[in-house]
Amino acid sequence: MLVKKRIIAVMPAYNAAKTLEKTCKDIPKGLVDEVILVDDKSSDNTVEIANKLGLTVIAHGKNRGYGGNQKTCYEEALRKGANIVIMVHPDYQYDSSLCGELIRPIEQGRFDVMFGGRIRTRKEALAGGMPYQKYILNRIFALIENFVLGVNFTEHFSGFRAYSRKVLETLPLQSFSDDFVFDQQLMITAIAYGFRISEYPVPVRYFSEGSSIKTIAGAKFLLSTLWVLFLYILFKLKLYESSIFYFKKLVL
Repeated sequence: MLVKKRIIAVMPAYNAAKTLEKTCKDIPKGLVDEVILVDDKSSDNTVEIANKLGLTVIAHGKNRGYGGNQKTCYEEALRKGANIVIMVHPDYQYDSSLCGELIRPIEQGRFDVMFGGRIRTRKEALAGGMPYQKYILNRIFALIENFVLGVNFTEHFSGFRAYSRKVLETLPLQSFSDDFVFDQQLMITAIAYGFRISEYPVPVRYFSEGSSIKTIAGAKFLLSTLWVLFLYILFKLKLYESSIFYFKKLVL
């Protein structure tokens, strides 16, 4: 018999006023115990809408970046006793009605991390609006990361993710970047320390109101990802241990 776990959804938000309500409405009723939205100094009325929806709202006094936002999200979720934390982007690019599919395997103790894989087929990805250039880059980096990390995931860039408390308490989140590469650092270090990770197919959603990494930021993200992979290789070869691979000795 499964013991009821405390499940918290976190939303790292920045100018999500147009899509926040739709995202929240799609989360299955009764699935999560609380939704925490961290607003990263939005210039729209994201905070006002979040308060009207009854979410727990934390507003940054200054923009801390995508990774910095997530640090606040996870810190607050853990402080509130979460056993499982699921990150839902409030920009409606991920189907939040599928939150249960990511939570359930962690709740059952089968996996420590789950993420929504958007690249089941090229046709579906492109039909969902994923720009062709982004699709190609996603495919190339999936091949590189799978080879280096010894895994076989359909993609590594998904932002729809669920974590066990153990993962978030073990990995050195505060050592990670405040920028977009935060997701890559978290996943790569989770793999480095043997956490069980799996994916679940989710639809692709790209549209004008959804957020997207711009060209310069995107190039920086890809180069930063390659650097993290290089640090991972050095770590596995026991040649150098970057601060992102320091961890609290809870798992191994």
